[in-house]
Amino acid sequence: MVRSWDAAVERAQDRLAAGPRLRVVAVGDEQRFALWDLASLVEGGLGERVAPDGLAPEAERRWRERLGESGREWPGGELYRRRYWVLDEGGAVAGTVAVDNWTRGPGQLAVSSLYVIPEARGRGLAAGVLEEVYAAAVAEGLPGFRLETHWTWPHAVRYYLRRGLWVVGWKRSLALARMPQLPLYQVREEDGWLHLLVADRARGWVPMLAAGREGRWLRLDETPDYRAADGWVHEYARSTLALHLALEGRPLVRGPQWWAEAWRWSDAGEPEGLAYRIEQFEQSARAAGRPVVGPQDPPTAPVAVPGLADSGDG
Repeated sequence: MVRSWDAAVERAQDRLAAGPRLRVVAVGDEQRFALWDLASLVEGGLGERVAPDGLAPEAERRWRERLGESGREWPGGELYRRRYWVLDEGGAVAGTVAVDNWTRGPGQLAVSSLYVIPEARGRGLAAGVLEEVYAAAVAEGLPGFRLETHWTWPHAVRYYLRRGLWVVGWKRSLALARMPQLPLYQVREEDGWLHLLVADRARGWVPMLAAGREGRWLRLDETPDYRAADGWVHEYARSTLALHLALEGRPLVRGPQWWAEAWRWSDAGEPEGLAYRIEQFEQSARAAGRPVVGPQDPPTAPVAVPGLADSGDG
């Protein structure tokens, strides 16, 4: 039983620091980390790639101005999170990650600043980091980890879903998590429908939800297993399938009456709530002058969301 979340987080941080994949950012190296973090923000928020170690002060200033509030450098960041370099197979720096010094949600490690330089991608470095963070959390009695990403960062969104993370909210951005209480899941397409299935040791892959199209609207069907599922799966399965639907450009709204009450799920829950938040996410991005991938079809009603290009493995 965990008696102190803070003490458990500190022990988990020590496990990460002692592992082979990560190296703690040393005193005096904070500015370099900040430039690598900026490169991640530029690629995610503006769709452009920069070499972090080649950024001159004037170039850094311009990028931060273009990013606006999201590009602001926060002094004293080491007080609330521990920052790590991600190392490649030869021990060279290939990326960054940070873990907060306190928990989020139901006592989870909070992950941020996960970034791997383009030339080191496709080798499983980011996936290895997420596995190591999860293992450290569970070893210290913490319920996994949680991270947030932006709807307008399609590469990151798709990547985290490929890693099997569950969608646990979308209040200010997309919140995803991996927890021991949540089983592995799959989303499969069959005859035009998307099916969410969870792993069961005795029964294999068990169907929970199925989503299809009825004209311009969403149809969402529950299975008896979903209705009998425990609270964790029951709470997050709908949110998770909703994000998969959104990335496929499928309808998220079951009809005008559902859309009229979409605001009720603006933090998490029903797919209409995700459609409601996506509109706001995209409006904010456009207002800030950031690129947004638009809907597949000209929108005549808020029933469908963008279909986005896939990205490579981080």
